[in-house]
Amino acid sequence: MHLMETYRRLPVRFVGGEGVYLYDDKGKRYLDLLAGVAVNSLGYADPELVEALCAQARNLLHISNLFENPWQEELAKELISSFWTSGRVFFCNSGAEANEGAIKLARRYFYERGEKRYRIITFYNSFHGRTFGAMSATAQEKIQRGFEPLLEGFDYAELNNFDSVIKALKKDTAGILLEVVQGEGGIREAGADFLHKVQELCRKEGILLMLDEVQTGVGRTGRFYAYEHFGLEPDVVTLAKGLGGGVPIGALLAREEVAQAFKPGSHGSTFGGNPLACASALVVVKKVKGILPQIERVGSYFKDRLRELGVGEVRGKGLMLGLELSQGCEGIVIRALEKGLLINCTSERVLRFVPPLIIEERHIDEAINILKEILY
Repeated sequence: MHLMETYRRLPVRFVGGEGVYLYDDKGKRYLDLLAGVAVNSLGYADPELVEALCAQARNLLHISNLFENPWQEELAKELISSFWTSGRVFFCNSGAEANEGAIKLARRYFYERGEKRYRIITFYNSFHGRTFGAMSATAQEKIQRGFEPLLEGFDYAELNNFDSVIKALKKDTAGILLEVVQGEGGIREAGADFLHKVQELCRKEGILLMLDEVQTGVGRTGRFYAYEHFGLEPDVVTLAKGLGGGVPIGALLAREEVAQAFKPGSHGSTFGGNPLACASALVVVKKVKGILPQIERVGSYFKDRLRELGVGEVRGKGLMLGLELSQGCEGIVIRALEKGLLINCTSERVLRFVPPLIIEERHIDEAINILKEILY
């Protein structure tokens, strides 16, 4: 082996896929409820996505961001058309990069205003990435251990505990960064009342409401942006994972006034928003916008079927669901793999389900039957 051992890899090698199924090197078929961890929005071998990628590859893979990029312009227009207000977009390659950009933008915004604000409040059990700023924002000791000293400037609060947010607030707080549904933290949902109190606090204190929608965005919860469920008006939103349908791309969105804080030279990315990634994302965004009602319907059906199992608490929205068990779930993931079902264990006891957004009720029934064999 010549790879650094940064992953615990399961004993299977996939060589192909179609729709919501993957195939290993022995020809065995697997129903995928993981989708590359919420990445493969359109599943596998989607004809429109494949054609767009092939056409773009034959034309132009990469150009420098020193030149105009019509693919970025078109994709940015699509993303902002679903945003709650006018704004601008910066493209990068991953969720961690998008969150790093958000942290920089918040600091730069207040610097441009002549205010010495730089601190950001984040939440326990959050996950914002593994680069240094994003890791420092991630309030999980297991993620941060061994990399100290962390980047200074982050204060941690408890999700759905508004008093803890007030206690974390300082005179130099620049923003509050949170996930509407914590993914890696165990599919934990922020309450509507809590979210509105946080938004009101941001407006009152003149600080930025920053939403990490890396996992929840691009239709995952049944709305294009998860914040739409609550009628929120964020200043900053980060996207990645499902945006490119499997091709690496991330995006940082900000309302117009905030976005203006970035000037030429203040931020950048060599590969961010390259033509290939944007061509892929354009197909994904347009197709996902067309199936949002299906995502919400199938997600509701999936949630009901999981509840029928009667083995633990079911949480989440749309096709981002979690089943918390009374025991560790790594062994269950292995047994599911053996039976041709791909699922994920997060936060030690939570089975996480983030399938391709094209999944249908019949696939849910197939998955539930396998889970019954394993859990009963």
